Amino acid sequence: MSNQTPRTLAWGLLATVSLAAGAASAEELDGPKIKKLIAGETVRLDTPFGIALPLRYRTDGVVVGDVSGISAASMFAPKEEGRWWIESNSLCQKWPSWYKGRQFCFKITSLGERRISWVRDDGAKGTARIGD
Repeated sequence: MSNQTPRTLAWGLLATVSLAAGAASAEELDGPKIKKLIAGETVRLDTPFGIALPLRYRTDGVVVGDVSGISAASMFAPKEEGRWWIESNSLCQKWPSWYKGRQFCFKITSLGERRISWVRDDGAKGTARIGD
């Protein structure tokens, strides 16, 4: 029994250190880091349907969404160009007709390995992958 106690303690300590290391890798990004991460990239938003919705963030401030090949996205116009910008350490965007033209801003947290989580200013949240 005395041999199990140190071993159990060691495994518990290892698990705690591993969890702390994983939590430390998540970092909420400021405006310049968000811009550097997404400008010129495709951001693929994870959906509950198991498909990723691609948004292309061009360096000129235009964001292009093309869901024409995704039947679950039929509630949207199949392709649209909106605007994106950085404001108060958030990624903001506005589409002409998607989301009824409403502006949304997102806090972005890096999860490492070109993965992010986002929280929209209305409380919606999710994850995404950066790159093609």
